[in-house]
Amino acid sequence: MSETKKIIEMIENDNTTQKDYENIKLPSSMNALVTLKEEENIFGEMETEDKDISKTLHYKEVTIPEVGDDEVLIAVMASGVNHNTVWSATFEPLPTFNFLSHYAKSNPKNKKHNLTYHILGSDAAGVIVKLGTKVHDNWKLGDRVVICPAVTSNTNPQSYKDSMSDPNTKAWGYETNFGGLAEFCLVKSTQLMKKPEHLTWEEAASLSLVSSTAYRMLVSQHGAEMKQGDNVLVWGGAGGMGAMGIQYVLNGGGRPIAVVSSEKKAELVKKLGCEYVVNRAKKNFNFFKEDGSINKRHLIAFKSTVERLIDKESADIVFEHTGRETFGASVFVAKSGGKIVTCGSTTGYEHTFDNRYLWMYVKSIIGSHGANIYEAYNANRLSCLGKINPILSEVYTLENSIEGCIKVKNNQHIGKVGILCLSPKEGLGIKDHELRQKVGEDKINIFRNLKNK
Repeated sequence: MSETKKIIEMIENDNTTQKDYENIKLPSSMNALVTLKEEENIFGEMETEDKDISKTLHYKEVTIPEVGDDEVLIAVMASGVNHNTVWSATFEPLPTFNFLSHYAKSNPKNKKHNLTYHILGSDAAGVIVKLGTKVHDNWKLGDRVVICPAVTSNTNPQSYKDSMSDPNTKAWGYETNFGGLAEFCLVKSTQLMKKPEHLTWEEAASLSLVSSTAYRMLVSQHGAEMKQGDNVLVWGGAGGMGAMGIQYVLNGGGRPIAVVSSEKKAELVKKLGCEYVVNRAKKNFNFFKEDGSINKRHLIAFKSTVERLIDKESADIVFEHTGRETFGASVFVAKSGGKIVTCGSTTGYEHTFDNRYLWMYVKSIIGSHGANIYEAYNANRLSCLGKINPILSEVYTLENSIEGCIKVKNNQHIGKVGILCLSPKEGLGIKDHELRQKVGEDKINIFRNLKNK
């Protein structure tokens, strides 16, 4: 039996002891989803929508990295697909090998990250199988964990105010190597968080990045600082970010208004508890004219539609992650003194909006990127308590993960796409059955149930 198969059996055996993990024999290589430096110019000047990422994503056997003194090797049971995996595969906005080179130069310990292949993935749930010599004794071999995707340096004074404003903070598996879309991943000990034990491996792996990002955007002092009763417009309500945003708005006593693109997605967000829904496709809103200029008539109609839903009130906060296609509408629809909080631009980075509606109505645009470790910890705590639920819709094996990545690129998915890495099948990893029953399978599997209809 191979070393990898023995590790899988140990993880799934309730009688496995820490001593067993101390005597574990690790393999020298593993399977992973990677991009290759030799292909970083393969697409030339091609438009994003025309880029075929099946040509740049590779399921490949690679060497397991060495563990530094402050690092931890995780046997990855499951991972997930985020948009940064798509960005990596399209080499936009920059080839990620630029990030790896920069990271390697920042510290001699990081030199090993600068390889000719990049192991992708910013989500993972798994088990600690090797500890660096300086890892705090809060963590031990065999601990079941999920991963905070923020890799901090603590070398810049700015990091002590907020590590996400420190330019040395990196996104794990995107700006660093050895990410979660592999059989084993390498992380800093500061990235470790307790696995929500009422969830399966694939459910737990689907949460960390998207949940902590939404937490920072809406709850944190670095985001919109949402209050009870706030009206929050959520773009892409049935997507990974949008569905997570809806949960946080509802948890915080706010009123989410979800914008979706089909009746099926409208049905889904209503099952999440979102009472107010705008089906953009049905209304046929288009915020730009054919010549590229702003379509004022459609902006006014959209704002009126939103305000009719919420008793003629306006949006206190706009939860933005879609970018160019919607940003002008976000600025327009927010109330006087309102906030537009943005964490991404999936439809394009160059935003067009009428600045009069920003400055004359004293609105604020807040940039939000990922989450610092404290914010990620608080978001994960809510998951462990069963207050924030998975938004997992479908699951692929690591070997077939490219198919899932293509779906995310083409926006053919709902919620979050999960990846089984070492876990031999779905449904494994649950320890707290009592909490799972209390939360309810219907809430945990909302996206799975709709997908399977």
